[in-house]
Amino acid sequence: MFPTTIAGSLPKPEWLAETGKLWPQWCAEGAELAQRKLDATLLWIKLQEDAGLSIVGDGEQSRQHFVHGFLERVEGIDFEHKVKMGIRDNRYDAMVPQVVAPLRLAGRVHAEEARWCRAHTTRRLKFTLPGPMTIVDTVADRHYGDRATLAMAFADLLNQEALALQADGVDVIQFDEPAFNVYMQDAVDWGVAALERAARGLACTTAVHICYGYGIKANLDWKRSLGAQWRQYEQVFPALAKSSIKQVSLECIHSQVPPELMALLDGKDVMVGVIDVASDAVESAEEVADTIGRALQFVHRERLLPCTNCGMAPMARGVAEAKLRALAQGAALARERYA
Repeated sequence: MFPTTIAGSLPKPEWLAETGKLWPQWCAEGAELAQRKLDATLLWIKLQEDAGLSIVGDGEQSRQHFVHGFLERVEGIDFEHKVKMGIRDNRYDAMVPQVVAPLRLAGRVHAEEARWCRAHTTRRLKFTLPGPMTIVDTVADRHYGDRATLAMAFADLLNQEALALQADGVDVIQFDEPAFNVYMQDAVDWGVAALERAARGLACTTAVHICYGYGIKANLDWKRSLGAQWRQYEQVFPALAKSSIKQVSLECIHSQVPPELMALLDGKDVMVGVIDVASDAVESAEEVADTIGRALQFVHRERLLPCTNCGMAPMARGVAEAKLRALAQGAALARERYA
């Protein structure tokens, strides 16, 4: 009961990349960088296990950014001539690559780190990929001319890599779709369909992560503009409930999301965010267990997975480690309370 997991990213060590940044520069090149990426991945596998997590991941240590880490292996994208573009409905500006030709994979994207993880842990392994709608929102389209069409093209590529990750021994494949909380009607109209296209044919557990973003100023400012209740989930959850996706990850602790919205996910496993990634304050086990208890009013206990609200990439390593321990300890306390 209450298997624990993380949303995805974890802080990169200072010997791998710049710290405290979402778009960090690497600290090495070539073969040395490749080895450091694997070393950092192994480090975080061990730290997740030591913290007591049930399901572990690679912490996205081999990716500069959760979207662009996938795009670097996609042909038809121009990384040499990035352009400045507002993303997430102009919440913040980013330098993004351009789609300039038909898309195709240049080969495997995450084979090395997925197989490395599988070889170094016996626990259930989760691997994250950016969702097609969020990719569309993080590139400049100079070729397809239609967001839905572009999303379906990316979905086909994601599906290729997801099927290969499953063959590598990955147990859970999660697609990250923060754009679902921004373009809610588009998410219903074509976003969920693109997500299902990315997941078609998978026999492993499929998941989608929908959050309110990392703990950076642009996201914090946006949250303050959303009012006393954050009801974005209300529009897309019914569509996800009807989908084939098995798990849905959402923000809970220290958010203004009405907890009753979780009831809209009836029949799904729910990864409930019980760790706040927008604050360095470390939750107590009691606080985590209390959050789980509130979620149990709307999610069956056999379907609840305590999780982080979002990724931890910009966070200090020591804080992230402490929060992982709090996640596992709080879930253990909740098992005692609600068994």
